[in-house]
Amino acid sequence: MDSGGTRVLITNDDGIAAPGLRWLAKAAHANGYDVVVAAPQREASGMSAALSAVTEDGRVVFSRQTLSGAEAITAYGVAASPSYITVLAKLGVFGPAPDVVLSGINRGANAGRAILHSGTVGAALTAANNDIRALAVSLDVLSPTAASSGSGGAAIAALDTADDEARNWSTAADLACLLLPWLMAAPEATVLNLNVPDLPGAEVAGLRQATFAPFGQVQMAVAETGQDFVRTAIQEEGSRQVPGTDLAWLADGYATVTAIRPPTPVPDLVVPTDVLQRAR
Repeated sequence: MDSGGTRVLITNDDGIAAPGLRWLAKAAHANGYDVVVAAPQREASGMSAALSAVTEDGRVVFSRQTLSGAEAITAYGVAASPSYITVLAKLGVFGPAPDVVLSGINRGANAGRAILHSGTVGAALTAANNDIRALAVSLDVLSPTAASSGSGGAAIAALDTADDEARNWSTAADLACLLLPWLMAAPEATVLNLNVPDLPGAEVAGLRQATFAPFGQVQMAVAETGQDFVRTAIQEEGSRQVPGTDLAWLADGYATVTAIRPPTPVPDLVVPTDVLQRAR
């Protein structure tokens, strides 16, 4: 499909200043797409599909921004969650409504069933609720050496201390643009979830369609409890080695793509008639 005239909204949950957002916007623009960027003014990770915003006198506040190295791209920092921004874009707040939403590039894999909590994925699913195609893009910043060391703490430390500007954002951005023509030819409301190793493009083993790992790359744990308080921490989750799952492929150096959809009814699960009748 010719990219000319295709309107692309780039958003994320890491905030307007995040390098992954900038790389994704530059790649889409370089491939001929009509790009507008609208992202949270501050980090909004873990927001899922929340529709939240900061308002002044009932107005959602946003401001023009300049993306370093991408000054030609119109960009806005918005005092709202990624999903709220997606809805605003659909309503024409940032110019013509988008034909497709690219959400990311997230700092950290969005894999396994834990994508339920992701603001990156939430924006993509919100796009689908509005009959817009979408692609959530994430970079697996837990390095293979740290992840395979057997120390969840070491892996998390690697995520927290590495130089984000030096990561391989271009690898994820290029793979996203590779998927875009297929996505634009797919049915309305199609959503893809792309996870890419933090490696140079030539070192990525390939792209695989994957199932979900049982949970996600990290999980919450209780670090300390006391009277009237709890302190939590994150630790590496042990689901990487389930064959065929997104986290297992990532551990082997592959990028993964998974088709997902917004919540839908489950028609095969029938509530018994006698239970329904009790509600009368």
